[in-house]
Amino acid sequence: MGDEEKDALSVFLSAQRASVLAIIAGLDVTALATAVLPSGWTPLGLVEHLGYAERHWFQEIMLGSAEPLTWPDDDHAPLTTPRPPSVVLEFYRAQCERSDAVLAATPLSAPVRERHPGQLGDEVTDLRRVVLHMIEETARHAGHLDAARELLDGRTGLGPR
Repeated sequence: MGDEEKDALSVFLSAQRASVLAIIAGLDVTALATAVLPSGWTPLGLVEHLGYAERHWFQEIMLGSAEPLTWPDDDHAPLTTPRPPSVVLEFYRAQCERSDAVLAATPLSAPVRERHPGQLGDEVTDLRRVVLHMIEETARHAGHLDAARELLDGRTGLGPR
């Protein structure tokens, strides 16, 4: 059951990640940096946030450490980014690859090495729950990106699902 469950979780996480990338595909630099809601987040900033989330949950929380970032993480407003799309997309893809490596090499029942603060830390206690949380977070933000894309250029129904 363990391999089947891990495979299923991996398929669903990969599908959500693919949705994120498909939804923003074809947007130009201006659109990627445009906030369409009063909260001020941008599509590219949200993708960078998802890269940080992958890094946080699979590396910092699951493994107990992560390699240092090549840029300061406090050089911008939340859910925005000063970095160009190529840098953000490479960061996101690299974090997803690292997450996939952790998932491949670690049993789902393996406990986290660090605790996320607050109630979520009480709930996310092993790799299985890390993966479930990332499916939830990625799907939630894919929905945000879906709505932003419609507001930016009217396109809907993007992504593999």
